[in-house]
Amino acid sequence: MINSKLLGNKNEKNNIICSENLYKGACVKIKNSNKTFQVIGINIGKKICWVREWPFACNSNKTFALEISQITLQIFCSNNSSE
Repeated sequence: MINSKLLGNKNEKNNIICSENLYKGACVKIKNSNKTFQVIGINIGKKICWVREWPFACNSNKTFALEISQITLQIFCSNNSSE
């Protein structure tokens, strides 16, 4: 599932990812951040997901809830830590 279906007007600065294409384990970009995050949980009914920074640091347990509408792009998860 590397490809993702983006919604929104082409003139919009930030497109929004379609929640039906989002899945646990997906890597995503979010609004106002250049970092990559991994989806670790999804609640489609409440339109939220839980994410953590990717690549995952073993000594860090920082996850947070995020509205799905804050996701701008679904990308391929690279194992390369110099992303």
